[in-house]
Amino acid sequence: VQLQASGGGSVQAGGSLKLSCTTSGMIWSTFRFSRMGWYRQAPGKQRELVAEITSDDDTNYQDSVKGRFTISRDNAKRILYLQMNSLEPEDTADYYCNIKYGSWDYWGEGTLVTVSS
Repeated sequence: VQLQASGGGSVQAGGSLKLSCTTSGMIWSTFRFSRMGWYRQAPGKQRELVAEITSDDDTNYQDSVKGRFTISRDNAKRILYLQMNSLEPEDTADYYCNIKYGSWDYWGEGTLVTVSS
C-alpha cells in the first residue's frame, strides 16, 4: 500500500489550497472502513494532527484550523482531501496523510505548504 500526498505549494496569507492523498494497492473495503487524518510538521516542531475523519464521516479538527480547513474522503476514488482556506503563515509545514485500519498504519510522503504574509 502506498499513499501519495499532493497539492502543496506557496500561497499568500488568505489564500487556499486543496491537498489530495491518493492510495494505491488498497482495496476499496479497507479504504471505506479506515480512519484517516492529515498531520503537519513545521520546522523544529513535532508532527501534529490537523484533521481526522472516521469511516462514518465524523470529523475532528485542531482548534487552530476549525472553520478554515475541511477534511473529506471519496471512497469510490479512494482519495482523501484537505481543503484549506484562509491560510495563515502559521500553517506553513509539511503535510502528511495517514490511514489507519486495525493494526495497519499507513503514511504518505509529505507535501510542503508555504504561506507568506
